[in-house]
Amino acid sequence: MLSYVFLALFSNIQARIYIQRNKYAKYDLLLKSSVAPTVSVLAPAYNEEATIVENIRSLMSISYPRYEVVVVNDGSKDSTLQQCIDAYDLEKIPFQPTGSLVCQEIVAVYRSKNPVFKKLLVVDKLNGGKADALNAGLNVARSDYVMNIDVDCILERDCLQRLMKPFLEESGRRVIATGGVIRIANNCVVEGGSIKEVNLPTSLIGRFQTLEYLRAFLLGRMAWGYLDGLLLISGALGVFDKQLVLKCGGYFAETVGEDMELVVRMRRYAREHGIKYKVEFIPDPLCWTEVPEDTKVLYRQRNRWTRGTIETILLHKKLFMNPRYGKIGLLSFPYWVFFEWLAPIIEFFGIVSMIFMAMLGLINWSFFILLFAMVYLFSITISIYTLFMEDLTFFQYKRNKDFRILILMAFLEPFLFHPFVVWSAVRGNWDYFFEGKKQWGAMKRAGFNKPTSSSTDSTTPVG
Repeated sequence: MLSYVFLALFSNIQARIYIQRNKYAKYDLLLKSSVAPTVSVLAPAYNEEATIVENIRSLMSISYPRYEVVVVNDGSKDSTLQQCIDAYDLEKIPFQPTGSLVCQEIVAVYRSKNPVFKKLLVVDKLNGGKADALNAGLNVARSDYVMNIDVDCILERDCLQRLMKPFLEESGRRVIATGGVIRIANNCVVEGGSIKEVNLPTSLIGRFQTLEYLRAFLLGRMAWGYLDGLLLISGALGVFDKQLVLKCGGYFAETVGEDMELVVRMRRYAREHGIKYKVEFIPDPLCWTEVPEDTKVLYRQRNRWTRGTIETILLHKKLFMNPRYGKIGLLSFPYWVFFEWLAPIIEFFGIVSMIFMAMLGLINWSFFILLFAMVYLFSITISIYTLFMEDLTFFQYKRNKDFRILILMAFLEPFLFHPFVVWSAVRGNWDYFFEGKKQWGAMKRAGFNKPTSSSTDSTTPVG
């Protein structure tokens, strides 16, 4: 409870600082600059035929003067590659790798014959997983910085301007990465690769995730950004210093949590090599993604997130309570160990213990009811505070009806959604330690502005 209170306070401070600093920022001046840093947008794709054309259109509409889009087809078994070829008039070109990271064989590289799409590059490679696909993209990318995204995302047109601003303002400390807020695109109106109308998901599970994402980004990551203790930049949206990524060895293909593992490894590398650095977080809603609205798909996603967290923690266990790594070793890393990894396990066994004690008549029910009410009301308070932060800052859900629905979700979430998340995390631990599971698990996309009944397999390379 105290950790949530402090995170809420820090996020409020950071939000006010950010809004004040950017009140008079003129991002459009960057569009006229001839010395803006070059950026390669890396977008791995696996079985994305439902959304690939619309997603690429979104990437090609970014407002930034010097960037390229590198879509990496990771051995898709559907028509993802062919749809790209047909929609963007692609042809094979000779290519010379700019990096030497280990990855599965690159079969071909395509560029459009239409000069309108001159910024687009499509890489076709054998399947190796998301991390492997990103390494292939890094080997082909020609820019100083790389923006890694999920190809199923819809980006705000000015996202690169905002994400690159911290790199342009470096003073004393090297910015090695920036991340942004992820919002949920389910049931939103998408036209021309942009969000035209923001709506809440129609399903209960989608609405629970909307509240969860708001809480994770507006409270959690914004607060850790203020403390300069951010360990995770979502794989759906992040910009990285390419030179440092290559020095660190690129993405680790043996993990299913490649996004978190890379950030931790970059921070560790910088600390060990005496580089004064920082990782920035941009609280503007810059990226919209489709979330699972099927319990089986959501379970696989949360199971994978847990396994990715465990892998990263065990790979970098040297950081735990190690003063050599400063606040990362003494604050951020222990927080992830206790609150992100172990908390669901403790909660699960706590519930099991309560059931056995109730069966044995060992429960003081009056005290239990008081304790339960306190925890329940605190949970609701934090969620409603998150909605207050949303209203105070970036205000995407403008209809009163949407806010009333999200408040209702805050009351229902502890009973209907949170137990599911806890169980997924517990099973993730079991699958990691006892089953040795390494796969991502199959995911599905319905596609933007399409009914869910037309969903097709996507986003799941073999891990």
